[in-house]
Amino acid sequence: MSETESRVPRSDVNRATAGARVLIGLLQGLALYLIYQAAENGIWNAGNSGLFAALLLVAAIAPGLAISGLGHIPGRSLLRWLLPAALVLALLGFYDIWRSLGAPDWRYGVTPGGARYPSPELWVHALAGFFIAHSMVTAAALDGRRIASYRSYFESSWKLLIQVAFAAAFTGLSWLVLVLGAALFHLITLDFLRDMLDEPWFAIPVTTFAFAYALHITDVRPAIVHGVRSLVLVLLSWILPVAVLLIGGFLLALPFTGLEPLWATKAATALLLAASAVLAVLINAAFQDGSVSSEVALPIRFGAKIAVLLILPLALIAAYALSLRVGQYGWTVDRLVAAFCLVVALGCGAGYFWAALRSPQWLSRIAPVNIFTAFMLLFLLLAIFSPALDPARISVNSQVAHLRAGNITAAAFDYDYLRFSGQRFGQDALRDLQSDNTLADAATVRLKAAAALAKQTEWNAQPAKMSRELLATNIRVWPNGAALPADFLAQDWPAAMKDESWQYPECLRDSGKTCDAYLIDLDADGTQEVALQLGSGSLGVLKRGPQGWHRIGNLLLPFNCPGTREALRAGRFAVVPPVLRELEIAGTRYRMDLDDKVEECGETEKAGAPPPS
Repeated sequence: MSETESRVPRSDVNRATAGARVLIGLLQGLALYLIYQAAENGIWNAGNSGLFAALLLVAAIAPGLAISGLGHIPGRSLLRWLLPAALVLALLGFYDIWRSLGAPDWRYGVTPGGARYPSPELWVHALAGFFIAHSMVTAAALDGRRIASYRSYFESSWKLLIQVAFAAAFTGLSWLVLVLGAALFHLITLDFLRDMLDEPWFAIPVTTFAFAYALHITDVRPAIVHGVRSLVLVLLSWILPVAVLLIGGFLLALPFTGLEPLWATKAATALLLAASAVLAVLINAAFQDGSVSSEVALPIRFGAKIAVLLILPLALIAAYALSLRVGQYGWTVDRLVAAFCLVVALGCGAGYFWAALRSPQWLSRIAPVNIFTAFMLLFLLLAIFSPALDPARISVNSQVAHLRAGNITAAAFDYDYLRFSGQRFGQDALRDLQSDNTLADAATVRLKAAAALAKQTEWNAQPAKMSRELLATNIRVWPNGAALPADFLAQDWPAAMKDESWQYPECLRDSGKTCDAYLIDLDADGTQEVALQLGSGSLGVLKRGPQGWHRIGNLLLPFNCPGTREALRAGRFAVVPPVLRELEIAGTRYRMDLDDKVEECGETEKAGAPPPS
């Protein structure tokens, strides 16, 4: 037996196993078809939505665990694994629906009866979590102990990953052949196959059968799987020196550039975490199961020794960046997910740093670090999709605490976040805010909270006219003490904008948006126009006319320059004639578009001097 074959895990796969796997695939298809039919007939409704999601998750994922485990995990051990796995899936599905009740979240599909499907986030993370857990259970069964050797974990996880990839490709190709056959029969006016493909009773079982059969075929040819894995890992490992050169150069440049350019991207945490993940994957592609150290090329060995030292500083900088954002704006779901990823990155980075210093031979100590990281990742995945560390609940409490502490004004607070990202916890918080008279500017809080609760979609333009009081809370007028004209607030803005609403600031039509307003007499007629900020680079100018207020154009300004923004807010500006006059041709005026752009700050601001008054 060759060395390659000796590394391939043995299994007890025979004809009986093949028959059992195919039968499980067909039964899975039948179960999914029955659940689908019940949904189409309205049996699953909002009242039993949690049960529907629980059964759907179990029927979609648990049979795959059984198919993969047959022939590798003894019968009783497999049953002891499948029962708690199914229970966890059911509880996750039920809680996912419970937390979403009352929240108009577009991510949840709805059956004809009104039952919600599990969220896409749960589907993705449940598949990832049970992939990791099943790989570890399979490795433990093959080793005959609760904590398997690192080599067994490595073999089991990579084999399962390649099997699933091949099974998905096989299923897709099978459908392509069926569609091609249906098209050929259609050419001779025989549509029976095309009609069958459109029927759920045929399509669903065929899909699950093809996937189950493909899993079995890849299982009886482990040498092929091993060869594909080796090729993928070798190719990935040769990317490692390049990644080390780039990421290492980035870290070496930071002392000279400072962290400000990094913070300016507003995506520092995500980019640093992505770099950490890339290094971890490439390091393990080179390390493999730890038995190939003598075969690794020198550039890869050298790159791996440096790479294990880079993950920890990347994770620490990412943690600092996240802490700054949380300190300013509180927790959100995205920041909490980033924090959970940071826990894994910091644990992995610290472990790899320790392994680099303590390994008696080439990176041998990263093996226990990887096992510990896998267990930590499983714990976090379970916690964030359960009541323990639900990001929606934590973020809602954090945002409301910021409002109550006065860290953000009642007008600027993001009520729509509670409505559309806070799940049921956000809805409860909005109702509590409506009835809380102890808050600063409680009247504004009540108006904004009620408007958020009335919105049914996150991008609702709210064509109905907002009240004067609600519109006034959306717009902050500069300089301090200035006020918008009464007829401006009283105007029916949805009617005035008509089909050109995209050219007007969102704060005029959406209760969840705010903007700054400046009163400026731009045409020197003695009446001030209202200039509303459209974005980071322009003001939309509105003028009173015989038919009410209307838009007359945009004024481009570099709002990314703090000096410009502060001078405008303080009223330190002057209305001056244009540098070049306009050209009138046949009664129409034309002006030159100057080459001097406004995207960059003025020289005085670049030098750090205050803007001229």
